[in-house]
Amino acid sequence: MKSNLTTLGPKADKDTVRRSNLSLVLRAVRDEGEREATRAGVAARVGLTRAAVSSLVEQLLDSGFLTESGKTFSGQAGRPGTALKVARTGPAGLGVEVNIDYVSVCVVDLAGTGRVRLTEHLDNRGAPPAEVLARAARIAARTLDSAAEQELFPVGVALALPGLVSGGAVRQAPNLGWNQVPAEELFAASLAALRPGSPELPVSSENEANLAALAELWFGGLDEIRSFLYLTGEIGVGGALVIDGELLRGAHGFAGEIGHVVVDAEGPECRCGSRGCLEQYAGQAALLRAAGIEETGSGIGVAELERRTRAGDERAVAAVVEAGRMLGRVLSGAVNLLDPDAVVLGGIYRGLMPWLSPPVDEELTGRVVSGLWSPRGGRLRASSVAGDAARGAAALVMQDVLTDPVAYAARVAG
Repeated sequence: MKSNLTTLGPKADKDTVRRSNLSLVLRAVRDEGEREATRAGVAARVGLTRAAVSSLVEQLLDSGFLTESGKTFSGQAGRPGTALKVARTGPAGLGVEVNIDYVSVCVVDLAGTGRVRLTEHLDNRGAPPAEVLARAARIAARTLDSAAEQELFPVGVALALPGLVSGGAVRQAPNLGWNQVPAEELFAASLAALRPGSPELPVSSENEANLAALAELWFGGLDEIRSFLYLTGEIGVGGALVIDGELLRGAHGFAGEIGHVVVDAEGPECRCGSRGCLEQYAGQAALLRAAGIEETGSGIGVAELERRTRAGDERAVAAVVEAGRMLGRVLSGAVNLLDPDAVVLGGIYRGLMPWLSPPVDEELTGRVVSGLWSPRGGRLRASSVAGDAARGAAALVMQDVLTDPVAYAARVAG
């Protein structure tokens, strides 16, 4: 007779359970943010006894992950508790965004607070990938020095890269001209060469729009919104999907490439090899060209577009409105397919929202079949200034620390 029993994995031992509970407590204190966390409050939140939480808190205090100060009164009977906070020193995450015309490096602490930021505007188009990644490593090395001055010690690096990113490599980044570039390997080698004698940092990589979407989820003030479509306007148009608080990567890690959805099969040729892709109508280069502004690669062109649009320049306003129509048409298909709570527009779109959002909203209202999209209904939103790819990358590194603080305790003590 065939058995229907499912084979179970090994039973969790006491050490495994305690490590899991340490993560629960650390996350609970971190999630309180600027509010005062107490042992009693944490116990109520995580469902453990006050005694168990006190023991876990003491270990996290001794390891340097938490600090405590003063007395806090809950208004209930019993002794006042001490206020708990995550430490501002110790393990940190390093995020490195390599984009078409800039490199931005960010260090975040356990709370997710950005503590160090260095950005350099560099036109990376046409430069050999190894040279671009070596530049990024030099900026990262300077950032690490600044972090050390604040007693922050990054435990890993996450690269935020444009294009199709998988297995540590950029499979294709049309606007950079990259194909099959082993980005993690090249960056790690350059950074190690700049820091002889220092421990090598593990390097991971992810699509930049995905990491910007995670930053928006974690830091962007979305409140109860857990499912959204994120678009970032840069030289190209990147996209990412967050469903129920989780990034949707797709079967091969390439979900969200909305910039290469075809708007018009007979339209302009795109760097990806297709024709009429969305970024040929709503990307930075297309917007500046339509507005009659020279593309400089340093952000000056975008600032000029915003200035002319605010001044009511007819050509600039028309360029933004037309880009909004194209965005709305493509977004309507995505909204019909995925039914997100919101659509969030970031990158260069954030500063153009007063002129961009009406045509986007109009297209969505007319094309979303549920009839639940309405102009100014709150589902179309500008991204937060906190939601950028470098910060999302750095915060992603910290997820490993929050998941298993014991594994990183030595770095705190050191």
